[in-house]
Amino acid sequence: MTATAPHAGRVRPSPTGRPLTASALLATLTGLFFGLMLVCAAPASAHAALTGSDPQDGAVVDAAPQNVTLSFSESVSLSDDAIRVLDPSGARADTGDPRAVGDGKAARYAVTLHSGLPDGTYTVAWQAVSADSHPVSGAFTFSIGAPSTTTVALPTQAAGGGVVGVLYGMARYAAYAGFILLAGGSAFVLACWRGGASVRPLQRLVLGGWITLTASTLVMLALRNPYTGSGKLADAFDLAGLQASLETKPGAALVSRLLLLGASALFVAVLFGTYPRREDEEERKDLTFGLSLGGAVVATGIAGTWSLAEHASTGIQPGIAMPVDMAHLLAVAAWLGGLASLLTALCRAPELPVGAVRRFSRMAFGSVVVLAGTGLYQSWRQVGSWSALTGTTYGRLLLVKVGLVAVLVGVAWISRRWTGRLTGAEASGTLPAPEETATGTETGTGTGTKAERETEEEGEAAGLVTVSATESVTESVTESVTATGAGGVSTSTDPGRAAQLARQQAALTATRVRKARDADPGRSGLRRSVLVETGIAVVLLAVTTLLSSTEPGRTEEEAARTNVAAAPAVAQPVTVTLPFDTGGINGKGTVQLDLDPGRTGSNDLHLWIEDGKGTAMEVPEVRLALTLEAKGIGPLPVVPDRLAEGHWAASGVQIPMAGEWRLAVTVRTSDIDQTTVDKNVKIG
Repeated sequence: MTATAPHAGRVRPSPTGRPLTASALLATLTGLFFGLMLVCAAPASAHAALTGSDPQDGAVVDAAPQNVTLSFSESVSLSDDAIRVLDPSGARADTGDPRAVGDGKAARYAVTLHSGLPDGTYTVAWQAVSADSHPVSGAFTFSIGAPSTTTVALPTQAAGGGVVGVLYGMARYAAYAGFILLAGGSAFVLACWRGGASVRPLQRLVLGGWITLTASTLVMLALRNPYTGSGKLADAFDLAGLQASLETKPGAALVSRLLLLGASALFVAVLFGTYPRREDEEERKDLTFGLSLGGAVVATGIAGTWSLAEHASTGIQPGIAMPVDMAHLLAVAAWLGGLASLLTALCRAPELPVGAVRRFSRMAFGSVVVLAGTGLYQSWRQVGSWSALTGTTYGRLLLVKVGLVAVLVGVAWISRRWTGRLTGAEASGTLPAPEETATGTETGTGTGTKAERETEEEGEAAGLVTVSATESVTESVTESVTATGAGGVSTSTDPGRAAQLARQQAALTATRVRKARDADPGRSGLRRSVLVETGIAVVLLAVTTLLSSTEPGRTEEEAARTNVAAAPAVAQPVTVTLPFDTGGINGKGTVQLDLDPGRTGSNDLHLWIEDGKGTAMEVPEVRLALTLEAKGIGPLPVVPDRLAEGHWAASGVQIPMAGEWRLAVTVRTSDIDQTTVDKNVKIG
């Protein structure tokens, strides 16, 4: 068996061959997931959450406050118009320019109001960017003096939504995919198959990853201003907004990524240009070491642009979380990017040493170990409790991701078994030789550079299955066809026809070789299992992208607990029935109290008094007092008017603040007989 011809890697598989079918399946699956993200995309849940405000949502205050203060679960970035207070007519009631207040530990921000504000209902609309780069927005109302009608319409679209949000989310997905192909494909060439540096499909794969990552980074940088601001696609061309985005931490991270991509372009040029042409073994080893070290530094730097600007940079233990997050992302790239490279080599490359498959298997195993350790820490940090694992969006997505990883590891184990069978079969010499199958003779010239010959010899020793020396076949067929032509007619006077026939014969030869190669059950089984792995990896990448833009479970639970404690109760009519006994003649009965609508602000009060038989009971006096003991408010007296026998009412009963109120009703049935009964109710 002779070595492969130096340029055998140029042979293209037939458009109807199996390799292109596998690639088409993968491309279709990827397209489906891009479409799924386009259809199902929603505004990204932000890491920061509003935990309280002063005045509270729905509160009615006696006098206009000097400031409106918002409290968040973490520090946020605010623009000059991030907090807007609008009066009932929609005019601005604040001076703008929100500022941080508090002791530095609590994330509290305030905006000053104009003096002399009239009574009525005011709307507070706010929008901010959390420390992990995601926008968050909301609105609420409060009233001065008494509630009123308002012409202000609350925003219906959350920050980061709409067309801009969909495009930004797709760019995030493409950025992850591009990095995985760039870093993982390069690692596959340097660590698993150095001969792959001269294989055109692998070159296109890595170069495609670089182009995808660069283009998606530019798109994210252009969309950053409308994504965190107006939500209008036209603002992507606003130079002032772009300048403002560059001054933020996420903007700086994107610019740093572009600079590192410039360095990675030089790395790719050397890897696929200078590196394959090195013939001296010592020079080749030195260049391998330099490329490995330089590539690792650049890849770590690019991974850091995610860690320094997203979830890992906020919350607890950021000093540990950021390097752990970078290691996690690099392990993902090595595993999934190497997997894509292996599939490309199996489906499109004319040759693949079994030794390369074995080395990738070891690299993938190491990546899975790193993923398990870093993923466990990240899960604890971002989820924090078992309840958050099943009760929050982040926790449920994490469970889906863990399930996909488990399935992916299972399929990888099947691929590993196929690799073992392939190695054993080739070691025993049972595999058919493609050259002999295709041509019936032993072909090959043994020519080429020293590096190419060494690669070919290494491939043969490891069980290399390759396309025959196509160019040699082409030359010999060209000579014969030129001499005899089709049907024995000389074509020496028609060199174009001779070249055409030679190309056809070479294509037929390559097809026979490929069919012989693909007929091997070991390689076809490995190719199928790797294709399944890659398809699962596409899904896994989509879930990972969603996770990176979803509020962590720990933060979501903490914000929910804070909001439960600080938010007003749900507004609903209050109905209370209180039995009483004044101790005198006909002194027993019940009081039914209705407070409508049962919220802060103005309410209508109705009292019905009945005797023990359920008929209306006439009493000389009824009084009511309300007390909010938690805030030291009250008792606030209410004196209802008699409307009919046993029916008393009062309008305009003011509830200044939501909370647990004590209702005390005093009933007098004679000049000397009276009693007071009370009950605690929630009024919001």
